[in-house]
Amino acid sequence: MRIVLISGIVFVHVPYDPATSPYAANYGGFDWLRVFLGDSLFRVGVPCLSVISGYLLFRRGLDSFDYRKTLTTKARTVLLPFLIWNFAFLLSVFIAQSNEMSTGYLPDVAHANLREWLNLAFALDGMPINLPLYFLRDLLLCIVLSPVLAWLIRRYPAQTLAVLLAYVVLPFPSGVFLKKSILFGFSAGIYLSLHDVDIRRFDRFAWPIVVALIICTLLLSLLLYRYGPNFPIWLEMLRGLTALFGIAGSWAVSALLVRTRAGASLSRGSGLSFWIFCTHFPLLILLWMIWNRTGVGYYPAFYCTVPFIVIASLAFAYSLSRRWLPNFTALLTGSRTGPARDATAPARAVRSEPSPQQRT
Repeated sequence: MRIVLISGIVFVHVPYDPATSPYAANYGGFDWLRVFLGDSLFRVGVPCLSVISGYLLFRRGLDSFDYRKTLTTKARTVLLPFLIWNFAFLLSVFIAQSNEMSTGYLPDVAHANLREWLNLAFALDGMPINLPLYFLRDLLLCIVLSPVLAWLIRRYPAQTLAVLLAYVVLPFPSGVFLKKSILFGFSAGIYLSLHDVDIRRFDRFAWPIVVALIICTLLLSLLLYRYGPNFPIWLEMLRGLTALFGIAGSWAVSALLVRTRAGASLSRGSGLSFWIFCTHFPLLILLWMIWNRTGVGYYPAFYCTVPFIVIASLAFAYSLSRRWLPNFTALLTGSRTGPARDATAPARAVRSEPSPQQRT
């Protein structure tokens, strides 16, 4: 059900300027709703995607883990799409800004020095030009560290996860990671695989967990709206904890959705979800530029329509690309164009139940 998480991430990245910031409180309750969706509820997407990646990487156990083969595979499925999508957007921004377009919407690429160019291209110590792709950058770093993380989690699971939890929640420097929650989520996924945790046993508590998630994110959004945009340290810590609780909440949501006909259909769209993830930010920026030129000043109209236009447009573009350019589409999506496969589902899985791979 990655598609659900990534659709939520689209709302996180809807652009705005200082005058239309939700913390400017120009639109009353609508601004609080934006904080709830963009800064609270849908922020659980990245940690949960990280857990999925760590879980699937070690689903066959540590003894059968082939580090060299993993690096080779991930270079094709993660690194190459990152480079293609990020470089394409970087070049587009450079061309636009060289022609005095998009100035002020994105970092100044046309006048950037070499270090700034390298950072925007490769996310060496800051965000890439295609902002959401920081997740792929940090995921690659987790994959490089995966043998060390797996050994620590297999030998010292509680201690390792406790240290990583403190790293995420407490105000420690991020270090080499751009988003600390990705490291914890990835490690939590490794723990679930290596310690053979039957994650289906939580499904019977799906509704209580979902309700708890909504309550927590609602309360968090009220605090964020009250203190934002400059949050005190204790609120940042609470924000980090809520995002991590969202891992369980997201799994519970998938337990409910995947049993529906629509949810089962969405669970087979791994290529589409990756396509939307890599392409939604440039399209959002483009539509934001167009919107500002129309002179329509009512921001709620933009926020309520553009995310749905983006998702629908990208789904349509993916369908056409997959039909007319299947090999190129496979390259752009890291070979994720096929339906979800269940061949690697745990042996304990019940046939009448959706497998973890369907839900992830």
